[in-house]
Amino acid sequence: MSQLIEHHSRKAARILDSARELVTDHGVRKVTVSEIAAAAGVGKGTVYLYWPTKEDLILGLFARELLAFLEAVIAGITADPAAVLPRHLAPLLIRTGLRSPLARRLTTKDAGLLRLLTEQAGDRDLFDRTQPSAMCEAVMPILRRHGLLRQDRPPADQSYAMHAVLVGFGTTMSAPDSAPPSAGDPGDVLADTVALLLEPAAAPAEQAVTAAADDTIAAFRQTRDAVLDIIGRSQTLP
Repeated sequence: MSQLIEHHSRKAARILDSARELVTDHGVRKVTVSEIAAAAGVGKGTVYLYWPTKEDLILGLFARELLAFLEAVIAGITADPAAVLPRHLAPLLIRTGLRSPLARRLTTKDAGLLRLLTEQAGDRDLFDRTQPSAMCEAVMPILRRHGLLRQDRPPADQSYAMHAVLVGFGTTMSAPDSAPPSAGDPGDVLADTVALLLEPAAAPAEQAVTAAADDTIAAFRQTRDAVLDIIGRSQTLP
């Protein structure tokens, strides 16, 4: 049985890899299941064994990309708890997210992909969890509680500010040709901006940083588990 599941997993992964490449190159609307199947070297019927519709396939692809993002962020903070400091966390989130071709398409407002991800309740739930606003709502209270944020501004304003910075830099860094030239690395500019905007004048104690990192990892794991639950409810194993 384990060998059969492994075989199915490899085949499903190959289909998802082909779908990602085609969607990245052509967009959701122009890609057909037949094209995805041909690129993966399987029959069209095989694709439908795993995903009943093209929309389900794209949701599965998006979920896989989201899980990879969450795992990378968790690994980054686990390896270096100081990564939870706002000046480090913002570039980590942006750079990790932009590794995903689908994330880059979303930042350029791919209308077909946006519509697909917001049509169904389950899709909408998954999509909502990827938004900078959701990340801010989950993480910013943790950073504030452990003294990693300034205390002279309302928490809601700080979450709004972080959201605006993430959206703005994410869009700009995904399309660098449309932005004014920077004298330095855009990630460093982002780090300096967040530090000036949100961090306290006095550096937090190492113990506070470690505690904030632990709680932030737990928050990201909770999101990861919720995504896995959504995938589990919609997945079909032939």
